[in-house]
Amino acid sequence: MAVGFWITQAVAKAMMDTFDSQVDAGTQAVINIYDGTAPATADAALSSNNLLAQLTCSTTAFGAATTANPSVVTANAISSDTSADSTGTASFFRILTQSAGTVVAQGTAGVGTFDLALNTTAFTSGSTVSITAATVSLPTG
Repeated sequence: MAVGFWITQAVAKAMMDTFDSQVDAGTQAVINIYDGTAPATADAALSSNNLLAQLTCSTTAFGAATTANPSVVTANAISSDTSADSTGTASFFRILTQSAGTVVAQGTAGVGTFDLALNTTAFTSGSTVSITAATVSLPTG
């Protein structure tokens, strides 16, 4: 991990604009929430993970990065999954360009300080799963 390494605001905005473009490259981005151990990287294949829920993003998944706040994009509305796919304990998520699409990002999921903060990690098949807010950010300075 770099210590004291920063990118400029102009570079951060360009990176976030590219992130937005990649997420929106499919028909409609989704956030898949899984159980088990996350793959080592977003490029790695899933192993024996169960899909717990799939939430659909707005047609434009994230708002544009701004000059005033170039390192942060905030998700537009995310539809709830009104019938969770499986029962299990959420541990990570992936953002895909569409259902069964290309993986764009992966992060941790849990209660507290995680990439995706949840009010519970205990998912029950058939229950409703919601994400009330989501942001992606880069360090700048």
